[in-house]
Amino acid sequence: MLTDPRLHRTRQRLSLRQEYGEFILQRIEEFKDQLSREQLLALADEAVRELEVDAADQLVLTEVLVLEHVDRLIMKRLSLPNFKRWRERHLRLRRAQREPTHWGLARDAPLVDLAARLADGDVALVAGAGVAPAGLFLAAHDWPVVFIDGHLATVETTESRAAAESLGMRFQAYVVSLGDWFPPDVTPTLVVIDPAMLAELESDRRDRFLDTLRARTVSGGVHCIPPLRDRSRTALGADALEARYSDWRLVTSSAARASHWFVAARSA
Repeated sequence: MLTDPRLHRTRQRLSLRQEYGEFILQRIEEFKDQLSREQLLALADEAVRELEVDAADQLVLTEVLVLEHVDRLIMKRLSLPNFKRWRERHLRLRRAQREPTHWGLARDAPLVDLAARLADGDVALVAGAGVAPAGLFLAAHDWPVVFIDGHLATVETTESRAAAESLGMRFQAYVVSLGDWFPPDVTPTLVVIDPAMLAELESDRRDRFLDTLRARTVSGGVHCIPPLRDRSRTALGADALEARYSDWRLVTSSAARASHWFVAARSA
């Protein structure tokens, strides 16, 4: 939990070999999804023919062998990198992704410090297109991220960018009716909310949405809301937010004050 003194313990991460395996598997599955049934059957036939030649009657072909060889054929067709080449590129990319400026975030944003405070079992929920880059930044720091928005196009665009940045393994996205439905079994530790998205909601739906988020957040969890550019929207001003989170602890760090983010922690 973010406000727990144990929050600095390191979360067990996947090894690079495991990440490479996930990367290969994801690319193979994406390729298969683009093929018709006839194309998949043709690929399986090709695998069987090659295995029959290589086996020289010494092996009994099984479904597992055929499926494994199909995957090898797809790897060859996609010219997927070997582990060494992938590792070099992956490490460079991940170093860049862990810089807030890579996502257009300020270096003094409160999220930069919170991103490092990941413990086992933590999940981040990110709501709205305006904070989608924040969600990808968290995913680059190994946070499992659930992204929600009310528009299909936004969700698809964000999913595509997560895949392009090799962050799809840690990034799930849902189209939701904000204020009416919430992904089941999601109990976030860290929540980042787009204030422009909140401003677009009718007041009763906004209230239901925030009440649901507050109730679902684990004890010690944190909500972050960047400043709304249109300061005339008093329903989302600092005073209104402080009143809504009156039973939470307001975080008054220097980063929060300097960047004008609203940050509140649920009582443990």
